[in-house]
Amino acid sequence: MNETYRRCCGIDIHKDTIVICVLPALGCDGQAVRKTYGTFRNDFIRMRVWLKQLKVTEIAMESTGVYWRPVWNILENEGFRLLLVNPAQVKALAGRKSDGRDAKRIAEYLQDGRLDASFVPSIEARQLRMMLRHRIALLEQRNEVHNQIRDLFETASIKLASVVTDLMGATGRGIVEALISGEDSPERLSWKVRGSLRKKEKLVKESLKGSFNEFHRTMLESHYRQYQFLTKEITSFEERIAKAMQPHVVQVELLITIPGVDRMVAWHLLAELGLDVTAFPDAAHCCSWAGMVPGENESAGKQKSRQCRKGNKTLRRVLTQAAWAISHTKKTYLRAFYQRVKARRGWPKAIVATGHKILVIAFHVLKNSTPYIEPGGDYFDRLNPVTTARKLVQRLEALGLRVQLSPMTAV
Repeated sequence: MNETYRRCCGIDIHKDTIVICVLPALGCDGQAVRKTYGTFRNDFIRMRVWLKQLKVTEIAMESTGVYWRPVWNILENEGFRLLLVNPAQVKALAGRKSDGRDAKRIAEYLQDGRLDASFVPSIEARQLRMMLRHRIALLEQRNEVHNQIRDLFETASIKLASVVTDLMGATGRGIVEALISGEDSPERLSWKVRGSLRKKEKLVKESLKGSFNEFHRTMLESHYRQYQFLTKEITSFEERIAKAMQPHVVQVELLITIPGVDRMVAWHLLAELGLDVTAFPDAAHCCSWAGMVPGENESAGKQKSRQCRKGNKTLRRVLTQAAWAISHTKKTYLRAFYQRVKARRGWPKAIVATGHKILVIAFHVLKNSTPYIEPGGDYFDRLNPVTTARKLVQRLEALGLRVQLSPMTAV
């Protein structure tokens, strides 16, 4: 086959149907061919055979919800060049829209090179993504149940949440289980206090003097069973994820050398970025895809909102959590970076900027297979010592002190 041979195909995907338009081979005469298939497995297999018979080389499809995934899976590794595109790139004008036209327009844009491919990681990375995102969903559900238990206590005038740091900690669980079993005495319930909370045993006893009745006990038992179930599911999924991550333990160990990045954050970075970061040309493209860079919104020469563009929400969430962890570290370069940005632009932008910095570091760590080397918390002071000294002198003089500097003599 000629190396320049190209035959492009566009697929318009819906829940129950997919409409396909195949253009003539590049440089050949002919009409575009359209066909509609269902979305069952056998329909996909017939579609794949038909595309091979037409000698299609390139296929583009919109990222429509989750409906593109089975189409991608059936066509992946079958010799086609696949492109997943943002629907905004192929949006039709009002009044000129139909499924057939949409499929043809996608194919024409593909043939003309007007489409930017979305990043689709390997099937292994996609499965890891689903597992880790499901774990987050379970955590959110458990947190909701936790809040329901807290609200139930408030309704019954039990102020335990005002005394204990974690309502579902060892002390909280002991008290909840005693309440469910029928214990009502604040004196006996306060015996469940554990650890450092024993110093507040009297305060705990006062917080348990409420109007807890049989109705509250029924609701608490239901909420607590659900909380325990979700906790077991989370633990189970974390064990499965750890097992699935075993082949990539070297990459995980490299990532956790970055301050603020623990094992769970490292797992998310690998799953969301894919197991091979060379899919991104450089760190700037990676950060742009993740939505961790300022957006562009300029009109008539005026710069409007610089709000971050939409990107990978899960990765953004994990990076901001890691940035919060870094803001509480000591004597680290990333902590110093966070403080510099915070002083000039406030903590919200400092958190995003620190998350961006973490992603850049993680990209280079994975690409070069080298651990993170800590520059130190005084990195920016050492970067320009003259400026640092001048600013410190100005601060001391502002306090009414006279400062005279002289170089230290070597001992």
